[in-house]
Amino acid sequence: MANKNNRQNINNSSSTAKKTTPAAPQPAARKTSPPVGNKGFFSKYSNYLIPAGIGLLTYLFLQTCLNNELTNWDDLGYIITNPLIKDTSADAIKNIFSTNNPVMGNYHPLTILLYYFEYGKYGLEPWIYHFDSLILHVLCTIAVYYFIKTLTGRTVAATIVALLFGLHPMHVESVAWAAGRKDVLYGLFFILSLTAYVKYIRAEANKKAIWYIAVLVSFAVSLLAKSVAVTLPVTLFAVDYLENRKISWRLLIEKLPHFGLSLLFGILSIKAQKDVGALGTLDASFTVLERTALGCYALCTYLWKVVVPAGLCNFYPYPLKVGGSLPAVYYIYPVIILGLVFAVLKFARKNKAVIFGLAFFIINIILLLQFLPVGGAIISDRYGYIPYVGLFFILGWYVSGYFEVKEKTGTGKVLLGITLGYCLILGFVSNARCKDWYDSVSLWKDDIEKHPEAPVGYFYLGQEYFTRYEAATNPNKKKALADSSMDNFNLSVARKPDYINPIICIAELQRNFGAVDDAKNTYYKAMKINANNESVYLGLGVIYSIKHMYDSAGYCFIKGLALKPFSPEGHSNYANYLDITGKLDSSLKEYAIAIEQNPDAYIPYLNRGRIFMRQNKPDDAMKDLDRAIEKSPESGDVYLQRSKLYLSKNDKVNALKDAQKAGTLGIQVDQNYLNQLK
Repeated sequence: MANKNNRQNINNSSSTAKKTTPAAPQPAARKTSPPVGNKGFFSKYSNYLIPAGIGLLTYLFLQTCLNNELTNWDDLGYIITNPLIKDTSADAIKNIFSTNNPVMGNYHPLTILLYYFEYGKYGLEPWIYHFDSLILHVLCTIAVYYFIKTLTGRTVAATIVALLFGLHPMHVESVAWAAGRKDVLYGLFFILSLTAYVKYIRAEANKKAIWYIAVLVSFAVSLLAKSVAVTLPVTLFAVDYLENRKISWRLLIEKLPHFGLSLLFGILSIKAQKDVGALGTLDASFTVLERTALGCYALCTYLWKVVVPAGLCNFYPYPLKVGGSLPAVYYIYPVIILGLVFAVLKFARKNKAVIFGLAFFIINIILLLQFLPVGGAIISDRYGYIPYVGLFFILGWYVSGYFEVKEKTGTGKVLLGITLGYCLILGFVSNARCKDWYDSVSLWKDDIEKHPEAPVGYFYLGQEYFTRYEAATNPNKKKALADSSMDNFNLSVARKPDYINPIICIAELQRNFGAVDDAKNTYYKAMKINANNESVYLGLGVIYSIKHMYDSAGYCFIKGLALKPFSPEGHSNYANYLDITGKLDSSLKEYAIAIEQNPDAYIPYLNRGRIFMRQNKPDDAMKDLDRAIEKSPESGDVYLQRSKLYLSKNDKVNALKDAQKAGTLGIQVDQNYLNQLK
C-alpha cells in the first residue's frame, strides 16, 4: 500500500500545467489549507464553527418544509396506511426487519423503524416526519463537510461541497417529502462509511481494525436504510484511486465483505421489486437500444440540472412513443455522452480530482439511470442525493486550489465569493421548492404544469380531491370537490385509456353519486384491462350489495380480498356486507381485521360500535365510538350515533351535546329527537 512518502499529488498534470494552475496539496490528512479570515477564536474552532454554520443555514432555508402535510405520493404506503409502523404486538420490530415484509417494493427496515417510533409517539402528525428528515439532512450535510475535509485537508473545498449539498434544490425532494426519508438516512451512513474508510487507509497499523469495522458497520446501516447503498464498495475503489493506492489483490480482498453485503441486499431489492411488479414502466416497453438512449438522456439531465436546477418535478414521465418508436431526438444523447467522455479523456485524464469526482458521480448514479427499469419515472430529483457529491467535489477542489498558492489567493477569494453567492441563490430556490411539496394539491398541480401530457399527475390530483370530497360536509364544497375529482380522472384516462386506476376511481365516484349501474359498467370496463385487479372486485362487491344481489356481492368480496389480503377498506366493506346479511360474528371479525390493518380509519369503529349497540353492549360501543371521534373529530355521523348511545343510557345531557355537535358538522338532526333530549 502506498505510504506517506510515495503518495503523489491529486492533480497529476504535466509540469507545464503546474505553472499555470494552482499546485495541488500532498495527501489530505497531511496538509490543511490555511484558514480564511482573522486568526484567534474562529481560527481555533473553525473545524466546528464552519460545519455548524452550514448546518444552521441549511436548516433555515429548508425549514419551510416543517409546515408541509403528508401527501398521497408514497406517503400513503410508507406512513399513512403502513401496518408495520402501526403494529402494537411484541413482534413489531421483528416484523419490520423480516425480509418477507418489503414496503412498496423496497426492503429498508431501518427507515420503517424510524417511522414506527415516530408514529408510536406522534401518530400521523406531519411535522415530526418532516422535522426528523430535515435534521437528518442537516447531519448528512455536516458529515459531507467532514468527509471532504478529511479527504482533501481543504477547508474551502469542504465548505463549498457541504453548502452545495445542503442547499441544492435537487435535494429538496429527499427532505420535504416524508417518504424521501430513506435518502437522507442512507446518505448519512454512506458518507460516514466513506469517511471511516479514509481514516482506515491512513491509520496506523494498530488502529486499522477499528476503522475497518466502522466502515463495515456504517455500510450495513446504510443498506438497511436504502439498498441503493450497494454501490459503496465500488466507490471505495474511487477513494483508493485518489489516495494513490496501487491496484492489488489486497485491495480487492479487503472489500470482499462489502461486496458480500451488496450482493445480499441487491438480491433482496430485486426480489422486493418483482413482488410488487415495479420492474417495469407505466407506459410502453422499450428496446435495449431505446433504453440506452433514455439512460443517456437521464444522465445528461442530471448533469445539467446540477448547474441549472430548473423545471424540478416530483414525477418525470417516460417520453411517449411516436408511431411505436422513441422520438429521434433521444438518440442525440448517447452522442453527447460520448463527446463528454472524449473531452474528459482529452483534457482531464491526468487530473485526479476531476476523474475522482466524475467516477464518484457515475458509480452512484449508474444503477438509477433506468437501464433496468424500475417504476414509471425516467429520472427523479432524489436520485442525485449522494451522486452529486462527486460533481460538487470538482468545483470545491478547483476553487480551493487557488488558496493553496499565495499569489492566487485574491483570485480564490473572488471565486469563493461567486460560489457562495450561487449557493445562496440555490438556497432561495430550495426554499420555494419546499412549498411545492406543501400538500397533494400543490404537488400535483406543479407536476401537471410541467408535464401536462402525462396521466399520472391528473390521477393523483383527482384522488386527492376525491379524498377531500369524502371528508367534506358542506354540500356546495362537496359537489365542487367531486366535480374536480371527476374532471381530473377523465383527463388522466384521456391521456392513457388503459390506465386502470383512474377508471376504478370514476366508478367509485359514480357509485357515490347514486349512479349504480354506470358504476357497475365502469368496473367491468376496468376488468377488461386487468381481470385480476382486487379493487375491481371489491368495488363490485359494494355495487352488488346495494342492488341486493348478495351472492354476487359475497363472491366479489372474497375474490378481491384473496387477491389482496391487505385491504383495510375492503375488509370494512365486506364486514358491512356481512352485517347486512345477518352474519354479525363474521362481520365483527372483519371489522377487527380492518382496524388492525389501519387503526386510523374511523368507519370500522363507527360501524362496529353500531353492532355493539344492537347487541346491547354499551361499554364496547362507547369505546368504539370514542375512538371513531378521536380518529375523525369532524365526522358528524359519529357524534349522532354516540348521542343515541348516551340516550340509551339515560344521559340526556351528553346526548344533547353530541346531537348539537353533529348538527354543527352538517348532519341533519331530527327536531323531534332534539326535543326529546331537552
